[in-house]
Amino acid sequence: MMEVKKDRLKKVKSILVSQPKPMEEINSPYYQLAERYNLKIDFRPFIKIEPATIKDFRKQKIDVLKHTAVIFTSRNAVDHFFRLCKESKVEIPADMKYFCISEQTSNYLQKYIVIRKRKIFTGSKTAQDLLEILKKHKNEKFIFPCSDIRKNDIPDFLTQNGYQFTEATIYRTVASDLSDLKDVNYDVIAFFSPSGINSLFVNFPEFKQNNTRIAAFGPTTSKAVRDAGLILDIEAPMPNAPSMTGALELYIKEANGIK
Repeated sequence: MMEVKKDRLKKVKSILVSQPKPMEEINSPYYQLAERYNLKIDFRPFIKIEPATIKDFRKQKIDVLKHTAVIFTSRNAVDHFFRLCKESKVEIPADMKYFCISEQTSNYLQKYIVIRKRKIFTGSKTAQDLLEILKKHKNEKFIFPCSDIRKNDIPDFLTQNGYQFTEATIYRTVASDLSDLKDVNYDVIAFFSPSGINSLFVNFPEFKQNNTRIAAFGPTTSKAVRDAGLILDIEAPMPNAPSMTGALELYIKEANGIK
């Protein structure tokens, strides 16, 4: 685990998780963490999705039917891709191939297509896993539906290796309205994307960290925390804490003096 500054080791009683509340809260590791250490844990998404309109999509002049494969990295991308196809009156051919970042995403496709009749290629969970699969399909013409804010790994790989692909911006990631949190303080705020950090300062331009501990998941989020001039107190994943809840628990044990 990253070295914790001793003067930042203060007792944790409350945590704000900058994500939506889990649908099955009682089975959530956050619920178990709250129960185990008598914590108040609240959930509040710092970002929200704004769908691209059919007018926005048409401005990109993308012909979906000129592509032979689609790359999906989220369920949001699946939803908005098929929505825009429907609004454009585009019928996806049965031989279209689908490349999904995870099994969760590929299973979600059944909301729109009959999975057993389609060619679907699935990564384990990360973009790197998906890139290994893409290496075997260089002759496809890919369409990559995504947000206006996205990671560079997949498009950079496709560009650098001479793949034919089109990037389609089908939704925007924007800051949520957090004005009701103005006078609410938490011991720890957990972030999962650079967009979450951006949302914090969009909502509270004069934000002062003071004794609020910041937790971040992933290297890009951790970098965004530091670039914003904030102190990163809790970092995940780490070898001994592969999840955010695992990293939080290690910190809580030390800060709250629990053996």
